[in-house]
Amino acid sequence: MQNNHSSKLKIFNWVSLLLLFFFTNSYSQSSFLSKSENENYKAHKYDMGKMWTFENPPLDYFKSEYNFSPAVEWLDNVRKSALKFGNGCSASFVSADGLIMTNHHCVRAILPSLNKGDMDLLRDGFFAKNLEMEIKVPRLFVNELMTIKDITNEIQSAMAEGNTESEKIELRDKKIEEIKNQAHSEDSDLDFKIIALYNGGKYSLYGYKKFDDIRLVFVPDLRTAKLGGDYDNFTYPRHGLDCAFLRAYENDKPVKTKYFFKWSKNGAEEGEPIFVVGNPGSSNRISTIAQIEYARNFVYPQRVKYFTDIYDLYLEKVKASNAEDYSLIARLYGLGNALKVYNGTLEGLNNPMIIARKKDFERKFKEAVNANPELKNKYGHLWDDIASIKKQSAEYSIQLSTFGLFRYLTSEYISIAQKIVQAAKKLKGTDENARLNDEVLKDIFPEDFDKEFNDKFLKAQIDYLYFSLGDSNPIVNEFLGGRKGNEAVSYLLSNSNVTSREGVHEFKGKTATEILNSKDPFIKFVIDAEKTLNELEKNYKELNAKEAIDNQLLGEALFAVYGDSIPPDATGTLRISDGVIKSYSYNGTVAPTHTTFYGVLDKYYSFNKKFPFNLPAIWNNLPEDFDLSTPLDFISTNDIIGGNSGSPVINKNAEIVGLAFDGNYESLPANYIYTTEANRTVSVHSEGIVEGIRDLYKATRLSDEILNGGINK
Repeated sequence: MQNNHSSKLKIFNWVSLLLLFFFTNSYSQSSFLSKSENENYKAHKYDMGKMWTFENPPLDYFKSEYNFSPAVEWLDNVRKSALKFGNGCSASFVSADGLIMTNHHCVRAILPSLNKGDMDLLRDGFFAKNLEMEIKVPRLFVNELMTIKDITNEIQSAMAEGNTESEKIELRDKKIEEIKNQAHSEDSDLDFKIIALYNGGKYSLYGYKKFDDIRLVFVPDLRTAKLGGDYDNFTYPRHGLDCAFLRAYENDKPVKTKYFFKWSKNGAEEGEPIFVVGNPGSSNRISTIAQIEYARNFVYPQRVKYFTDIYDLYLEKVKASNAEDYSLIARLYGLGNALKVYNGTLEGLNNPMIIARKKDFERKFKEAVNANPELKNKYGHLWDDIASIKKQSAEYSIQLSTFGLFRYLTSEYISIAQKIVQAAKKLKGTDENARLNDEVLKDIFPEDFDKEFNDKFLKAQIDYLYFSLGDSNPIVNEFLGGRKGNEAVSYLLSNSNVTSREGVHEFKGKTATEILNSKDPFIKFVIDAEKTLNELEKNYKELNAKEAIDNQLLGEALFAVYGDSIPPDATGTLRISDGVIKSYSYNGTVAPTHTTFYGVLDKYYSFNKKFPFNLPAIWNNLPEDFDLSTPLDFISTNDIIGGNSGSPVINKNAEIVGLAFDGNYESLPANYIYTTEANRTVSVHSEGIVEGIRDLYKATRLSDEILNGGINK
């Protein structure tokens, strides 16, 4: 007994020491959060990212880092093989016959509009067995970047003639139109766009060749493309075959192009340099601390709250439909994607390490500016000016965010009221005595109106109004009269005509003035909210103009201090990002560098075949020649952001080794900072794409074209 007691005492002492060590070190580590001496909280060399432009590729860096010196011909071929989708995604040519590769989720919203008869492209996928079966996609186009020209001096010289911020912006916009018109007169075959880099610290003229006859060749089903739905979105390990193939046509024939990426059958090895070539949408890495804190305190909390409530409503609706309405699931995934981005970014902006690194960079940047008398005179005031602007902006921010969201994502009740108000305003502009008629009103109330869902949606919006604006806001009080929750919903539904088709037709015969003076609570709310929003935006416009000019000067200062060593923020235009395949630590373990098709089945059975881990019937009776051990998805350190979806991932031979489709959760703060510790790009493996197309879906015509670089004759 005594020996046992002594043994227990020793164990207790060891545990106590371990706990003391753990908590002491935890406290010590947290005490370093505000100390820039700690290396983890100092600015790192590539915090501003690796989204290099093609006008200034970092050739010396590529040479020193990878012993790789791409020739001009290599860069030209890569630039012209890459494409920008008209819907904001990236893509690329992958055969001489105009075959285009992008992500499934880049065409997901389009697919329902292509259904004919019993087709359900989201549910079943699609493969055109011959050219005649390829489906034309209306209003979709891709752009190929053919020319680049530096026009910085022309625009900045024009702006220098202005005396006020508004005048400078007007002169800038006028000069932009002049340059575009001149370029178009010299080459009418190209579409020209002027791109502001470094917030306008530099300007480039881009000339694009546009392809607007785009046809669908292949998409997997939604479940295989996005296994795990929103649960697995922005996570890793992933198991999605997120690819789609289309074709560009000219004169009703497949485009013949010499610019396309050939295919790597084996992909890339761990540590091998690889490059993502795509069109990252927008980033704010140049932002000052004042701008970052404004986003953290005002912008993202509002969005997270709103999208959380709306997402939960759609998730409930999807489950109620037994996850069989694939258009509804696609809508859910879109909302879930936005929610995760906002939430992950907000978490990042609340991370003391990230803020400390941004503060350290800003301190060094300001010191460099102030150490040079010329730069100090021109740019030294910027940080204080921007801080003052953001302080003033905070007075308007919450109302702008609240009513701005209601413009774009709202219940049908408010949407119906918005349409009636819009019709009345249009009518008043043409004839003040004219009255609404059946022709105007017939399409305002939706055919497929879901009352139960919209009642819940309305309650969520009421809750959000109180969350954002509180009890004392005059518009909220006028709208709800102090009522909350279901009581407020009942009050609105009982006192409005926009809640039914019959009620909407009560507006027939009323003049625009009568409608715009209506006491209907929804109509009055829409009018009051729009009036307030317009007044706020008018007041905000002057601040925006000041901030736009300051942002341009900030970009000029950045370029003056650091030159091309820091790439400009993302602008929705073509960039090349370098990286390597590399694992990282998470959840107490390490991530594999790649996953396989075996993982698809593991998820499927581990989650009892339930949404969003359910799969189509083909996965219950797999073809014998389908190799489950084939790599499916992989991770790399490449720098990507929204807009990079569909970007080709290539090796030094400009061969496809993957298709970028996601980042992990740790990558979400990348709007403000690029980190390499755990930030990873997630791509579909080149082997996995071919294996899925050829041996799972039996689309051998397509797999042959991919591997051969053209259609077999």
